[in-house]
Amino acid sequence: MTTSTRGAANAPAVLVLEDGRIFRGRAYGAVGETFGEAVFNTGMTGYQETLTDPSYHRQVVVMTAPHVGNTGVNDEDPESKQIWVAGYVVRDPARVPSNWRSRRSLDEELRKQGVVGISGIDTRALTRHLRERGAMRVGIFSGNALPDDGTMLAEVRQAPEMKGANLAAEVATKETYVVPAIGAKRFTVAAVDLGIKGMTPHRMAERGIEVHVLPATATAEDIYAVQPDGVFFSNGPGDPATADGPVAVMREVLSRKTPLFGICFGNQILGRALGFGTYKLKYGHRGINQPVQDRTTGKVEVTAHNHGFAVDAPLDKVSDTPFGRAEVSHVCLNDQVVEGLHLLDQPAFSVQYHPEAAAGPHDAAYLFDRFVELMSEKGAQRA
Repeated sequence: MTTSTRGAANAPAVLVLEDGRIFRGRAYGAVGETFGEAVFNTGMTGYQETLTDPSYHRQVVVMTAPHVGNTGVNDEDPESKQIWVAGYVVRDPARVPSNWRSRRSLDEELRKQGVVGISGIDTRALTRHLRERGAMRVGIFSGNALPDDGTMLAEVRQAPEMKGANLAAEVATKETYVVPAIGAKRFTVAAVDLGIKGMTPHRMAERGIEVHVLPATATAEDIYAVQPDGVFFSNGPGDPATADGPVAVMREVLSRKTPLFGICFGNQILGRALGFGTYKLKYGHRGINQPVQDRTTGKVEVTAHNHGFAVDAPLDKVSDTPFGRAEVSHVCLNDQVVEGLHLLDQPAFSVQYHPEAAAGPHDAAYLFDRFVELMSEKGAQRA
């Protein structure tokens, strides 16, 4: 990706999909060129959390909401230390941000971090194209001297695909760090960072959990060196079929019957650890308005999602696995995609969506309480 922070307001920009569809607009953010997988997000709010979610690494995010940037950018809401999206696509960017917490405009922040974007295109038409054709490689090119269409298309088709991409280690912490419990400490959790969002350890800390966040390359020895009451596997980018290391580590955790909780990528890792396959969705789930049913209670939750892969597990039967019986605990009501797993014979469960979603909704926050209950029960058994 090559970028410049000058002249963005007036520079022409072109978005080129790998199937040859082209959209023309104006530069938004940095001027230059960038490549990634084109995906769309249906959230009406929470754009700052979306941009800083490490799971969007190497993806060009198309916002279906037409007006973006209205509340500017603040210093409280980022989910990580940087913007991770490869590119950003909006229809009508805010001309003047207005919010009491705003410190700068979204356009300014994108330029500052070198994120190439495009504005002024028909994002409804682009979204419909991706729904019909599927997520695909894309390039955004901006500047006053652009290559011809054929050259841009050739560059897009040379970019790496998301299928087969091993990206977790690229976004994860390199060094272990600790998020202390808020109030009295009740438990210690080892969290394997595959692209963790800042709100996740915070949600645990609110419940009296001291969270030791470990690199994606953490071994079972690293995990148990912190003497955890529970183990957590985070969200993250890339193809779960490449995550052989985390799968092997999770199998070791399962063999010790330590309380275990996984979110998003962590759900896919659990699926693989149990012997299920994973597959790439046509265009994925990304937004904050997805209906999911918790099959253990029958309750339907409105949930936040960001995933392009899913677990291939049977919806209507209990499966025998090397670690006991397992079943699908949550399912998306839009398309019947697996949204959660849990073991019946030991304390382990996961969900494909995001119960920690800082921008909301908060329907699934109870899952952190469920994790606490598992650790409490395990502690009572040891006592």
